[in-house]
Amino acid sequence: MLFGATKPTPRAVELDRGMGRAPVQGAWHSREEAIMGTAIRVELFSHSAAAGEAAIDAVMAEMHRIDAAMSPHKHDSELSVINREAARRPVPLSEEMTRLIARAIEFSELSDGAFDITFAGIGQLFDYRLGIKPSDEALERARATVGYRHLILDRKARTLRFAREGVRIDLGGFAKGHAVDNSVAILRRLGIVNATVAAGGDSHVMGERGGRPWTIGIRDPRRAGEVVAVLPLQDTAISTSGDYERYFEEGGVRFHHLIDPKTGQSPSAVRSVTILADDGLTTEGLSKCLFVMGLDKGMRLIESLPGVDAVVVDASGVLHYSSGLSGGASQPCQ
Repeated sequence: MLFGATKPTPRAVELDRGMGRAPVQGAWHSREEAIMGTAIRVELFSHSAAAGEAAIDAVMAEMHRIDAAMSPHKHDSELSVINREAARRPVPLSEEMTRLIARAIEFSELSDGAFDITFAGIGQLFDYRLGIKPSDEALERARATVGYRHLILDRKARTLRFAREGVRIDLGGFAKGHAVDNSVAILRRLGIVNATVAAGGDSHVMGERGGRPWTIGIRDPRRAGEVVAVLPLQDTAISTSGDYERYFEEGGVRFHHLIDPKTGQSPSAVRSVTILADDGLTTEGLSKCLFVMGLDKGMRLIESLPGVDAVVVDASGVLHYSSGLSGGASQPCQ
C-alpha cells in the first residue's frame, strides 16, 4: 500500500515534484560493502565518474574508520579499551567518543532508561545465531551491571569511568546513525546533492532521485520481501528497528536483539519502529527508545519532539504513525 501524508510536511513530499525538468548530464554511481557487521550502501549522482567514485571511496573509508574505533569485536578499538579499563580507572576518550557517550546519556535520561548503552552486560549473554540465551541466574547477575548511571563521564577532562565492575557499553544502537551522519556531511563537502547512504536499518536521503523524491519502503516485519508503507522523502534521516533483525524463537517466545535494559527481556508490544528526523543519531536513538517504551509512551515522546515522526507496527500488525504524518491515524497492515 502507499503511505502518503494528507497534509504537507517538510519531509514527506509529493511524488510528482520535479516532473518536466530537462535532463541533467551525469550518471548515478553505487556500491555496497560489508562493514560494521552490516551492509553499507551508497548511491549518488555525479557529473564526473571519477568524482562520484572518489566520493563513494570517502564514505566507505569513514565507515571503516568508525568501525575500527567503535567495534566491540576489535581488541584494539577505543570501545574495547573502555570496556577493559574503565572499571579500574578513568579512561581518556577521543572528542568523538565523548560526544557520543554524552548524547547516549541524554537519550537515557529522555527515555527514563529505555535507551541505555550499558545493556551490553546483558546483550553479550545471547547468541542469536545459535539460539542461546542466559539462565535466569546469569541474567539476574548481569542486570546488576546495567544502568546508565554507572557511567561517570567527565566531559571537560574527556574521560569515562564505570562505577562498578562488570559494566560494559555497546554503541551498536548508535554508531551506524553517527556513521551515516558523517558520511552525508562528507558528500555535501564534496558537492554531492542527490544521494542516499544506508547502513543496515539506518539511512539518509539527500535531494532527489531522477527529479523525484526518494521512495523508502518500510519492511513488513512478518512477510519477507513485503512492505507495509512507502514514504516519498527528501533530505531526511530514517532508522528502523525491528524484532526480525536478529532473533530466535523458543517456547513460542521471540528473543531478539532489542533488549529492555530494566528487565533484560525482549519487548513484545511492537514489531518495528521507524523514525524520521534530520539526523541519524536522533533517528537511531529514538527508534530504540520507542521500541522499548512501547506504543503509547513512545508515541507521546515522539509527539513532544519537534521535527520528529514515527511509523510503528504493533504486535497485532497494526500500523501507527505520528501526527506529523497523515494526522496520526492507525490501520492494519494489508
